[in-house]
Amino acid sequence: MQNLIAAEPDLHHAENSWSTQRKLVGQDPNSPEFIDRKVKGLLNKLTMEKFDSIAQQILEWANRSVQEVDGRTFKQVVQLVFENATNEAAWSEMYARLCRFLMERISQDVRDEEIKNANGKPIARGNLFRKHLLNHCQEDFERGWSTKESAIFTAAGKAGDGKAVAAAAKKAVGGEEVLYSDKYCAFKKAKRRGLGLVKFIGELFKVKMLTERIMHECIKKLLSNVETPEEEEIESLCKLLETIGQVLDNAKAQNQMDIYFVRMQELFNSSQISPRIQYMLLDIIELRGRRWVSRTQFSDPTTIIDVNQKVS
Repeated sequence: MQNLIAAEPDLHHAENSWSTQRKLVGQDPNSPEFIDRKVKGLLNKLTMEKFDSIAQQILEWANRSVQEVDGRTFKQVVQLVFENATNEAAWSEMYARLCRFLMERISQDVRDEEIKNANGKPIARGNLFRKHLLNHCQEDFERGWSTKESAIFTAAGKAGDGKAVAAAAKKAVGGEEVLYSDKYCAFKKAKRRGLGLVKFIGELFKVKMLTERIMHECIKKLLSNVETPEEEEIESLCKLLETIGQVLDNAKAQNQMDIYFVRMQELFNSSQISPRIQYMLLDIIELRGRRWVSRTQFSDPTTIIDVNQKVS
């Protein structure tokens, strides 16, 4: 009797199947996915103990752009370094040193035809690295780290009551538990990145990749709203001054610094900010009074050994 069930055809993988193409893309050493994975791996291994060897390998990836007119690999490396630096504020000093290392050693043949100087010629080498890095810093700094929900969390925080924060945030996210809501987590992540960015900017100044003029512009922007201050801006201001105050507060800039601290004292006396932010301002005001010498007298950790010793 004839078999009523037709034999199933042999299953085989098409040579151009989606999964095959995806696998090949991931293995292509010129693909963004491959470069992303390799450079991120190196950045995750970067420590002060292994700095020279890892930084040299990252430089080699950036220098692959000598064969590219648009510098796409170079730009990808700059972006990855920037993202790590802002996400890992505890190591911002190390990432600033890495940026200085790359800026000084990038090949003179690396260029981006889309970015030209005043004479119409493509910017190359260290100037190109600095240009791309500063573009990232400027865009994120001007955007700020506030979200739609941040105003709600901040307003509740002014009461100095954790229950008020939770209640207001629960209302903001439709009754969800605040600590586990996507919106609250996004707010905390944006805040961490924002403060990480400010600290990284300060460390770039300390390795002479940013000028005093740029630092003063950042401070003026953060202090521009004294009457109705945004707590995000005040917190960023305190983080920036904590990072660069000792270097920036020199004889040449003393008058300008005095003006900043008069405004900060006005903010401290204001009823528009929460007790938490008031204490932040007070800490920075007192820090300047001690000539920028911290109470603990401990320097920031620079190696894993230093971190472990400080924790223990």
